[in-house]
Amino acid sequence: MGRARGFSVRLKLTLSYAGFIMVVGSLLIATVGIYYLWYLPDGWISTSSGDFWIDRGMLVRSFAPFVTVVMAVLLAIGLVGGWFLAGWMLTPLARITAATRTAANGSLAHRIRLPGRSDEFRELADAFDIMLARLEAHVTEQRRFAANASHELRTPLAITQTLLDVARNDSTRATGELVERLHTVNARAIDLTEALLLLSRADRRSFTREPVDLSLLAEEATETLLPLAEEHGVTLATSGEVAPTIGSHALLLQLTTNLVHNAIVHNLPAYGAVWITTVLHPETVVLIVENTGAELTPAVVATLVEPFQRGTVRIRTDHAGVGLGLAIVDSITRAHAGSLTLVARPTGGLHVTVQLPRPPT
Repeated sequence: MGRARGFSVRLKLTLSYAGFIMVVGSLLIATVGIYYLWYLPDGWISTSSGDFWIDRGMLVRSFAPFVTVVMAVLLAIGLVGGWFLAGWMLTPLARITAATRTAANGSLAHRIRLPGRSDEFRELADAFDIMLARLEAHVTEQRRFAANASHELRTPLAITQTLLDVARNDSTRATGELVERLHTVNARAIDLTEALLLLSRADRRSFTREPVDLSLLAEEATETLLPLAEEHGVTLATSGEVAPTIGSHALLLQLTTNLVHNAIVHNLPAYGAVWITTVLHPETVVLIVENTGAELTPAVVATLVEPFQRGTVRIRTDHAGVGLGLAIVDSITRAHAGSLTLVARPTGGLHVTVQLPRPPT
């Protein structure tokens, strides 16, 4: 922003200190002068060295030069002392300004790390360091996400290009198999693109909020995915209380569907189970999706919400997904001011808890 150059904060503080000293000195001298002129009468004063006469006019004439010298000394002390005192006080602010300019130039790894006990400047510096750390982590995550997304999108395009080249060079090849494979690859590319758009929409939080009941969403998601569960021998069980919250019906339904779908495709080869439960607390509502499956380590569970990460090799070869299911769940949860917790079950599988704010009664 183009702004006219003004006085520095250090100069303003210096003038403020000097002005304050001048005002206090003036009041003190005025008080002494008033006392001598008003309460001390004309007359003789006896001292050990003799008697002398006090005249008010003479007192004023002799007091004026002394006052002038004192005020000049106070002004000099105020200006010099105020300049150094202001510089000392503003030293932390100079470090914060330098760090801000460094961050503005694209270097987010720099930290202020202001030493000393806590005060206003150090609280500002600590808050700025925290902001830089979060911003650096966010930028790194976005760069990694962009690289992964580019790789995932390039894969189906490369496959499509290869299939088309084969078909063009081999005119005797049957087109039925080629069309089927192209359809599969294209469907995967469409699913990936839609998932990326949904993830972006959740991150921007550009959605209309309305009353939503998580228990109804759990029933709807269960009913939608019941054929898939029956096809693979997975039992679905839904229970719980009415769980009202405020948010996007479409996004929260997508969240629930992703969790149930993930629980189905990451299950046992046969006789697996998924439990969907809603719980009502005084200030929050909870959606719990728990499933049987392979044993997971805490290190693997910690990476499941990262984009394009898969905890284990999927047992089902169909419904392979695009690696964004739990990443979308995490993004939607954060967009609704909630929390997502993933815990490995001791007997195998995953226990997922989504906690969202409960609207005021």
